[in-house]
This record gives sequence, structure tokens and C-alpha cells, in this order.
Amino acid sequence: MQNGKASGNGTIVELKNVVKNYGELKAVDGISLTIPSGICYALLGPNGAGKSTLSKMIGAMLAADGGSLNVVGFDPWKCQSEVKTRLGVVLQDDAFDEDLDVWSNLEIYGMFFWLRGDAFKEKMRGLLRFMELDGRENKPIQELSGGMRRRLMIARALLNDPQLLILDEPTTGLDPQVRHAIWSTLRKLKAAGMTILLTTHYMEEAAQLADRVGIMNKGRLIAEDTPEGLIETNLPKFVLEFDAQEIPSATAALVKDLKAEQHGDRGFAFSPDEPLLLSALRDHRLRDGTVRRASLEDVFLKLTGRSLDE
Repeated sequence: MQNGKASGNGTIVELKNVVKNYGELKAVDGISLTIPSGICYALLGPNGAGKSTLSKMIGAMLAADGGSLNVVGFDPWKCQSEVKTRLGVVLQDDAFDEDLDVWSNLEIYGMFFWLRGDAFKEKMRGLLRFMELDGRENKPIQELSGGMRRRLMIARALLNDPQLLILDEPTTGLDPQVRHAIWSTLRKLKAAGMTILLTTHYMEEAAQLADRVGIMNKGRLIAEDTPEGLIETNLPKFVLEFDAQEIPSATAALVKDLKAEQHGDRGFAFSPDEPLLLSALRDHRLRDGTVRRASLEDVFLKLTGRSLDE
């Protein structure tokens, strides 16, 4: 790297041994990862795992204390303006001028990128249509629902045709219909070649959208693969999930025979043999039990722990 810039090789983000400390706390502890162009990379982790801190360093909003970062060909802290003009960022909290309407908020944001004129106005109209907000140009920000505000945040983040779209928990607190509408939009963006960095604690969101998933815990990247690869590497294919309090003797037998795990009031027995689990379900007459495929959530809980650590 020279003057903070690196030659492009189809890689949008490259991190090597990145560290961020807050006093004694290692919020990000030696993380290395690569995000190729045109994929959605999801960062999963419990609250406090370091996901948002890492995304802010990638987004040139926070300086690293160690390691190296290359984002869209630049060191994001040494070359903040070069990086920020090439990124679209949607943070957890909405940030609008509440005294202005939808159109004015987009128009003012565009000025930060020297965007103006008829072509820019047409782009704004197109993005509002794309985010299903057309017809609401003159609506005051204060009158928008939570889902509309999030969709407007995404529209605003796309105004400058970013090389990388950073989404920090974009659907937290939204109802399922809005969440699925945003997922549909993100799939369209990815299909069009957009590179997306998504931080989320929704396992289904990562499974629906991500080409690769990195699981963070206590500032470290503890696993990384495709969603399917994470499941295949870490767990047998099937799981029997049951109410561990329904029949205590059955739970004891499953723990002994199938090495089931009990966490709170739920029991989990994993096996590559689906008929074996179905037979156990029938033999122990568990009414509140089901045999299903192992999921990304099962992997996440295995790797990060099923108990709260706050």
C-alpha cells in the first residue's frame, strides 16, 4: 500500500489482524477477513460481540488500534473521503432532518456527494420507486412508519452508487412483512452486482441473504463459511428438539443414549440418522418434540453459547 491506497483485485474489503480496544475491553481482537466483490457477507454475533465496531472501522467512522484495513482500495482511516464517497451506510439508528420531507432529506444528502440537477432528481425518483416509497416525496419524515424510515435509509445510502453497502442490523424491530420486503430489495441489489456487508442477529436474515457468514464472539471471528458450510462443518444433519420438562425420565434417557443436551427447558439431540431421531421421538412419546434439519441458529448457539453473557 502506498499513500493509503491498494491496487484492486476484485476484493472490496480486506482486513488483517484488526484490533480495537476500549480501555481493558478488546472490542475487536485480531480479526482477518476478505469480502470479494458482488457478494453479501453477514457478520453474526451476540450483543457486544464487536459487529458494529468492526463495521464502523470498515466504514471509515472509527480508527483501528492495530492491523491493516483495505476498503474499496484504500485505508479507510487515512483516506476517509475517498472511502466514504464509495460507500453506502445504513446504521442502526435513523438519522434524518425531522423538520423536512422525504424529498428534501434525499436532496440535501445528495449535496454531500455533489449530486444535483435533473439526472439526480430522476435518480431520486427511481430509488423511491425501487424502495416502494413513490408518492411519498412530500410526506414529512415524522409521519413515516418505522418500515418506511428504514427503506428510506436504504434509498439514501444508494444515492451515490456505492461500491459497498454497509447495513448494521437493518431490520431490527421491524414486523415480518417489512423485514421480508427489505430482504427482497437486498436480493435484487445483490443480483445487480452490489457488494453488501450485513451485521445482524437474525439467523434467518443471514441464511436468506448471505453468500458467506462470519460468526463473531467476544471480539473474535470464531467461524467463517457459507451458511450451508457452517452447518455441515459444525453439526450432524438432523436435530430432535423437545420439551425437557415434559417427561423427565425420557429426557434422562435421551441424554444418556443420544448424548442430548439440555438448555433451560429445551432438549436437543443431534444425529446424521433422521430415522433414529424419529424413532426416539415415538418411543419416548414426546408430544412437544420435532425432528428437523440443523440450522444456522443451532450452529450459532453451539459456538457462542446458549446462556446469556451480558
